[in-house]
Amino acid sequence: MQSVTAGRKILLGEDELEVRSYLEMALKCHGYSIEAAEDGEEVLTCLERERDKISLVLLDIMMPRKDGLETLREIRRFDRELPIVMLSGASSPLKVVEAMKSGATDFIPKPVNHADLCDAIEKALAANRTTPAQPVCAVAEAPASKPDANLTTAVRVKAIDPLLKQIGSSEVPVLIQGETGVGKEVIARQLCAQSGRANKGFLKLNCAALPSELIESELFGYERGAFTGAFQKKPGMFELADGGTILLDEIGDMDFRLQAKLLQVLQDQEFQRLGGKETVRVDVRVIAATHCDLEQAILDGRFREDLYYRLNVVTIRIPPLRERPDEILTLAEFLLTKHGRPGTVPPPVTSALHQAMLAYHWPGNVRELENVMRKYMVIRDPDLMVDDLRARALRAGAMPNHRAMAAAASAGAGFEAAPSTPILKQVNKAKEQAETEAILVALNTTRWNRKQAAQILNVDYKALLYKMKKLSIEN
Repeated sequence: MQSVTAGRKILLGEDELEVRSYLEMALKCHGYSIEAAEDGEEVLTCLERERDKISLVLLDIMMPRKDGLETLREIRRFDRELPIVMLSGASSPLKVVEAMKSGATDFIPKPVNHADLCDAIEKALAANRTTPAQPVCAVAEAPASKPDANLTTAVRVKAIDPLLKQIGSSEVPVLIQGETGVGKEVIARQLCAQSGRANKGFLKLNCAALPSELIESELFGYERGAFTGAFQKKPGMFELADGGTILLDEIGDMDFRLQAKLLQVLQDQEFQRLGGKETVRVDVRVIAATHCDLEQAILDGRFREDLYYRLNVVTIRIPPLRERPDEILTLAEFLLTKHGRPGTVPPPVTSALHQAMLAYHWPGNVRELENVMRKYMVIRDPDLMVDDLRARALRAGAMPNHRAMAAAASAGAGFEAAPSTPILKQVNKAKEQAETEAILVALNTTRWNRKQAAQILNVDYKALLYKMKKLSIEN
């Protein structure tokens, strides 16, 4: 990251003092210099004064005097290339669409995740330095024959490792299935690195991260004037990835209408840009990934059966981390080394900590393990980490909670187990009751803000939504 941050100045437009101070501190720690402004007027004044020194603008949508969207539009009138990353706590799909169509480079919801912030800024700066016309959500990578060593090493699934070279060297579409956080993207990059397209580029789009209107323009591009904010023709990901590989992450969340257009590209290798009449032909290998049960989605009418069979030539199922206990210690030690500061020795994984890690359910899989190891790098106390894992298990209901089981039985809430009921069924019902109670407490604490509740529960946001649906928890 140092090569990107060196000599880079970020103009920060944020009216809340605490948020502004946090962002300044976080970005300065990564080597950026910061110019701060409290509203849109100050942002424009600063740009007018120091335009040649500003590498990127970080802009909150809700600001006094002149809000972020109005400021964004004014900046785009005189500078269409300057990277602008938007922030907002009210990140509704309409706000995201409006920001992107007005020329934003990327959009980050509040509360801001430190890793997401740095990642978005680094990608925006790198894209501006190389190909300014690149789609904002398309992440152009270095040649896939040299994937990120950290990412590649972090997920080595023994059950499928022997197949990667054989599948990667083929040209067929691949469907990667697995829970959130198991490393689907890493496997996709490894497949690309093993293919003949390794030096032709690797692009990724998260189909769950953006509204369908933006996904369509990102995938297929648009002509000038196709919609408000389309100042010039812009190629889509399929054009940019011609000869290479595209990863469509969370394909199960793609809008049903867009699935038909994607099917056409897979069948005919051609499409039309938004607002255009010209047919564009491409040669792209598609890898799709999802945590959803696509066969069930077909039955529910949410996913096209013909698209499923077009994608499902080769399917790779990545087992969750709880089914790979022999890999947990290796992964943990690698992640401690990865996140350690130069010159510091990572804290040891003691026997007690190792046993606690093996006993934990890891609902967030490798991603959660990485966050736990990052926390351990800060705390450096194995006993506290053991307690933390046990507390996580109780909150998430990953282990049978005998107190909750007894309380549920005495209150008659959730189930009444007859003496002849098998013990495993009793345990499962107690687990579901404990999970329901923990989720409801978190939701009520946050006034049903699901993202904040997920943070309290230390689970992935999508995992929480899935669990709420499974337990029939509705507002």
